[in-house]
Amino acid sequence: MEHSFWHERWETGRIGFHASEPNPLLVAHFPALGVPEGGRVFVPLCGKTLDIDWLLYHGHRVAGAELSELAIRDLFARLGVEPVVTDLRDLTRYSAPDIDIFVGDIFALTPDILGPIDAVYDRAALVALPDSMRGRYASHVAWITGSAPQLLVTFEYEQTLFDGPPFSVDSVEVHRNYGAHHDPVSLASVAVAGGMKGEPARESVWLLRPR
Repeated sequence: MEHSFWHERWETGRIGFHASEPNPLLVAHFPALGVPEGGRVFVPLCGKTLDIDWLLYHGHRVAGAELSELAIRDLFARLGVEPVVTDLRDLTRYSAPDIDIFVGDIFALTPDILGPIDAVYDRAALVALPDSMRGRYASHVAWITGSAPQLLVTFEYEQTLFDGPPFSVDSVEVHRNYGAHHDPVSLASVAVAGGMKGEPARESVWLLRPR
């Protein structure tokens, strides 16, 4: 998708994807990742999600990637910390104790820039991308994180009824996009309250174990 699409969403406040509380599937299933105390968790396309607050509160370090600088300024303002801002040419790093967010195109992020990662939590990244980008994205995240274990949240609904994002991603696609470097294990699937744009939908959580 074009970068302008997401910049426009943030600039106009059309961010219905931004939840007002940490994701219940994160809270319920994060222990399955086995992240050690103080472990570093990568949150791709993180926006200003409260999931980051939850991870920090529970003693983890957080790294994130996000296209919108506006979202990250809002995130640090909510956290009540003043970030150190560093120009990395193709990316801008916002840093404070226990948190580093890389602003720009996630495909410009490399393993040496990102640093060591213990686990990945993907609630809103894969489902935000059209089918043509998902395979490349999954491979890129595996590369930059050293195929770290992942907790992946997806949506499933009748895609022909309306366009995403969020896009519908079924189990076949999860295995197709991640099977080369992870073993996907379905942990839970719950009905989305009120559906997706009024249509029935489910939200699922996967544990992706490194091969």
